[in-house]
Amino acid sequence: MGANSSSSIAELSSNEYLQKLVGKNPIPEEDPFWNQMLSFSFSISKNSSDARLLEEAITSLCKTFASNNLQSGNLCTLIRIFLVRVGELKKSAQSEDHVHTWQTYNALFIIRCAIKYFLEYLSEGRIIQHLSVTQQPQQLSLDEDSMEGGISGAAGGEPLLQQFLHGLVQLLVEVPVLNFNYVVHLEAINTLLVILSVQMFIPRITHKNMFYDCIMQGKCAKDAHILVKSLLDHFIKHQECPPELLEDSKEPVSFLYGITAAVAAGLWTILTLGYGARSGKDGEKMETALLSNQSLLLLLVLTNHYTHEKGSRNPYRVALCNFSNSQDGGTPASPSGSLPPFKINFMNLYEAFCKHLGDDQTTLLLYLLLHRNLNFRTFILSRTNIDQLMMPLLKILYNAQDKNSHHIYMALIILLILSEDDAFNKCVHELIVKNISWYTERAISQITLGGLIVLVVIRTIQFNMTRMRDKYLHTNCLAALANMSSQFHSLHPYVTQRIVSLFEMLIKKHDKIVVFLQSAEAEDGADEEAENDDLLSDLAVLEEVIRMVLEIINSCLCSTLAHNPHLVYTLLYKRELFTGFKTHPKFQDIIQNIDTVLTYFSAKLDQEQSEGTQLSVQEVLEVIKQGMLQWPRDRLRKFPDLKFKYVEEDQPEEFFIPYVWSLVYHSSNLYWDPDRVELFSLNTV
Repeated sequence: MGANSSSSIAELSSNEYLQKLVGKNPIPEEDPFWNQMLSFSFSISKNSSDARLLEEAITSLCKTFASNNLQSGNLCTLIRIFLVRVGELKKSAQSEDHVHTWQTYNALFIIRCAIKYFLEYLSEGRIIQHLSVTQQPQQLSLDEDSMEGGISGAAGGEPLLQQFLHGLVQLLVEVPVLNFNYVVHLEAINTLLVILSVQMFIPRITHKNMFYDCIMQGKCAKDAHILVKSLLDHFIKHQECPPELLEDSKEPVSFLYGITAAVAAGLWTILTLGYGARSGKDGEKMETALLSNQSLLLLLVLTNHYTHEKGSRNPYRVALCNFSNSQDGGTPASPSGSLPPFKINFMNLYEAFCKHLGDDQTTLLLYLLLHRNLNFRTFILSRTNIDQLMMPLLKILYNAQDKNSHHIYMALIILLILSEDDAFNKCVHELIVKNISWYTERAISQITLGGLIVLVVIRTIQFNMTRMRDKYLHTNCLAALANMSSQFHSLHPYVTQRIVSLFEMLIKKHDKIVVFLQSAEAEDGADEEAENDDLLSDLAVLEEVIRMVLEIINSCLCSTLAHNPHLVYTLLYKRELFTGFKTHPKFQDIIQNIDTVLTYFSAKLDQEQSEGTQLSVQEVLEVIKQGMLQWPRDRLRKFPDLKFKYVEEDQPEEFFIPYVWSLVYHSSNLYWDPDRVELFSLNTV
């Protein structure tokens, strides 16, 4: 069979080349078989279940391979053939050798399929054996020390797995991405994801694994900073798959692609799981910048593992936390004992976040950079167009009902980190945003960005109270508002209404629980006692939330009263809400300031209001504004400034590793057998 041969999914299990590959007989590297097999193309039906159908079709082949490879060593031979081709791939890129590129892709694709099966069904020790078979001219041998000393049987004594992983890294960092080799880069990333996916099949966080040891140490580690830069570059460029390779392209295969496109047109469905043919919600075209998406997922995987011990050093995480802006002069100082830092254009990276901040993985990367990379955080906080980043972030929170809880957490923590900076809090109240199409609660022609942040965060709190009931989420929401409160400026009347409405909703819930507990005091029984304990716990949380809302209002009154007449107006309009808390031991101190403001401006209004007449809204506002000019600044009791700082959990990997792998499971366009996943529950992620 030559380059123009093809096979359907149903015919794969009986394909003579694949049958020979998985058989017991060793095939020498110089055998013409390899060129013939790697010149084979598949003609695949194009629909969203193709990937699963493919794996089902090749299960018997993989099972046979697992039985025979220890005798044949053909997987190791194929890996060595791939490594030779990687060394030549740079030259083939320069000469646009499409046949060589295509055969390299085919070799890698077959390796990935085999390793994926082995990872899901074989033990780590057994996989070591499969990657330790060495071929001699007329015989095969299995290194007796392979079970104890790692994977050997490679040239120069270097373990074959290390060579293979480093070959993938070299491909990604040394071979430029061109249209005709786009799929090879994509397949290299997919293969790394598959190899590292061993974590998904383990119910606990693994801190010792041969695959991770290889990628975190040795030659791979030395290129870690270059790989991180390459993956970030892919995210920034957001390069779409060449149209000639998309399965729904109506254009004829051009001579430029030659034989590569002829096969890719068939293989593309395997590679993308029918991704190009599927549509998103409401008929939207699905993302076609697959290299960007896969790069982002791999970057998250590499930087979130092996972070549990202070003594262990993840070179990819070090690189991510220390790169600097290529537009800044000078050479950045290298962190002690780390790899040389690299530079990247921060403006391009910032713009990429502004354009693509809609999915979990992009939000998670932004969180990591804000939390860990001081250079990039400083750059973001200096932006005068911060609205370009904040608008998509707020849209995530606004559509909380369509997002998973982890995504909402990440968006809120990003907001909390930004709100720690006073310059940010000042800036957002100076920026005006107009005609926000996604905000449908009420038509607002224009509002400050700070006002919009308050609206969306309050909406998130209310959503959480009715759906999620998550104290941690409440805390983050209110902490961000508290950080901003001393800089509240020119609050829109609708914003002040929502602040007070939140307080009103909270005290109604508070009163309802109090009444229920009072009526239940006479009740007996274990069930009633347990229910009362739950209600007392809810009441304690609710009172903490109420206290924080009052502190936020008080902070604004103490710091920027003169710039928020609409807040004073709304408080006066709803002043009866605060009366009942004057004597409450948990709130009376903070209520005193609010009551002082209300008493002062009520007196001003009484002076202006003739008996039997009512002032209009504009007249009331004018009285308030005049009263502000005479307001004595020392009338209010001084409270400590509200300053909350985000602190990561003691064992963050317990949260981040399952989260990252859930993103890979759902967003990588690779098929994963749900019955094999043990790291996280598919029902809760």
